[in-house]
Amino acid sequence: MACCCKEREQETTDLSTPLSFPDIASPSPPPLTLSPMNSNFTALSSGDLLQSILERLPPRDLARSACVCRLWRAVASDRAMLERAFAGPWGVKRVVGTPSSTAFWRCSSLTRFAISHRLSRGDTVAGLALKYSVQVMEIKRLNNMMSDHGIYSRQRLLIPITKPELLSGATCYIELDEHAKREVAVLYVDGGGPSDESDCQAGINIKDRRKKRILDSVRRSLHVDDGTAEYYLSAANGDPRAAMMQYSEDLRWEQQNTHM
Repeated sequence: MACCCKEREQETTDLSTPLSFPDIASPSPPPLTLSPMNSNFTALSSGDLLQSILERLPPRDLARSACVCRLWRAVASDRAMLERAFAGPWGVKRVVGTPSSTAFWRCSSLTRFAISHRLSRGDTVAGLALKYSVQVMEIKRLNNMMSDHGIYSRQRLLIPITKPELLSGATCYIELDEHAKREVAVLYVDGGGPSDESDCQAGINIKDRRKKRILDSVRRSLHVDDGTAEYYLSAANGDPRAAMMQYSEDLRWEQQNTHM
């Protein structure tokens, strides 16, 4: 009996002592979500604060943020913001010119940049490929050339950039090349810039034709006249998708207020 009593007393003593458990890491809090549907979204109602956050985003994420609301679109569509996101990864000092579409800024890969080489007597595609350390096919693809003989009908060639350090601290010019039929940020390695008026005028003509095609496409999609299509394209900074979304919003608002 004495032994049983002692065992019960020992159990009572053990129960009265605090229990110790091994340290268990507390679960991490859920990530903060910024959405118009919760209270956290009001923290970004300030344009200055929103700008300081969005300027850290890469171009593709910056384009997505423009679809959140009108305030975000206004900040994310700012020219300085777009240029900073586009040129920042490569250390480009300045990008001169306005692209025909804001979609140009969404991709900041090296394929958006090119070197302008003014052709002179004796230049060949193979020789230029060796000089700039690129492949012959890359030069042909960039300049929309089917064969090496296409070099004789041009005054310059665009050379792909394979060394990112060439862009550090440089100034690039957004140009729509007449022969390459593509828009790129052109680097002039001699430190100059676009000087040939005929090339500039050709680029302007191509840009005007492209704008006309976009205008016609928006006009047919919205079933409106040229003036209305041009207005919404202008309000959307030339982005046809944003223009059609804005038109749909205005049309929906007009229909709702008409029935009231």
